[in-house]
Amino acid sequence: MPTTGRPTWPKTLRSAIIALLVILAAALIPQAASAQAVSVLAVSHKSPFNCGKTFYANNWTPNHNPSGSIDWQDYGGDDINGETVRATASGTAYFYDAGSTSYGKWIEVRHSDGSRTRYAHLATMVRSAGGSMSVSQGTTIGTVGSTGGSNAPHLHYEQRTSTGSMDTSPTVDGVTVSLGEKKAIKSTNACSGNPYTPEEVCGSGYAVVDSAGLTGGSTYLLYNSGNGYNCVVTLKTTNLGSPSSMSAFLEPQGESRTTDSGSYSYYAGPVKRSAPGQCVKWGGSIGSSAYTSPFEHCS
Repeated sequence: MPTTGRPTWPKTLRSAIIALLVILAAALIPQAASAQAVSVLAVSHKSPFNCGKTFYANNWTPNHNPSGSIDWQDYGGDDINGETVRATASGTAYFYDAGSTSYGKWIEVRHSDGSRTRYAHLATMVRSAGGSMSVSQGTTIGTVGSTGGSNAPHLHYEQRTSTGSMDTSPTVDGVTVSLGEKKAIKSTNACSGNPYTPEEVCGSGYAVVDSAGLTGGSTYLLYNSGNGYNCVVTLKTTNLGSPSSMSAFLEPQGESRTTDSGSYSYYAGPVKRSAPGQCVKWGGSIGSSAYTSPFEHCS
């Protein structure tokens, strides 16, 4: 009778089975992430203001909450109140309103590496509280004010890591502002080279309330609270001075659409329509890149 018990495998077969088991185990055990996979993307920030504007970046201490945040303040004879606020880097912007406390009207932009920037005490925002939008570096997101727990008009600005902790020595436009420092910084943000601005094209009394990026430029919606008119203009950032296909349009809800389209060197528009308290659809195009909004901005 043969001896009962565990079967006896040829030595070569046993070696093959062991090798196969090692391969399977290696495949199933999670591998350590490569250095490239876990590396932090470096996001470069520019000043949150229009190209060429200079303001003081004040990282004052002590008793500034949170420590390491920047207060952007007047510089020389240039009053910061009402200045256009732009995203310092691309990402997704989220809009909030704390009323008469804390940050007041404020925005957080979440960037590709998980880091965040915050912009507080705003007078206006291009989206209502609870809204969000994708932004490029230089996209208009609001205007400087003194809402919330603010004693005077200024822009409260923060750079936070992906974990939410403060960077207490933030860098903008290549200038690092460490705790206790106050530096004058000239903005290179939105230096597209286009000699025109949306406000200049639409005229006195108009302020940007929304914008959308296009390949080669952006389209803007502006509003004049004095007369109840909206205005849309599309501006190029590339191929400047050379005529190319562009458009801008505006459509109050329940009414016909007005469009300006043609071959332009710098901008299409302005397209103006009276629409106080009325929802509008707006947008524009540069070449084949186009944007059309839903009906919005109804108040």
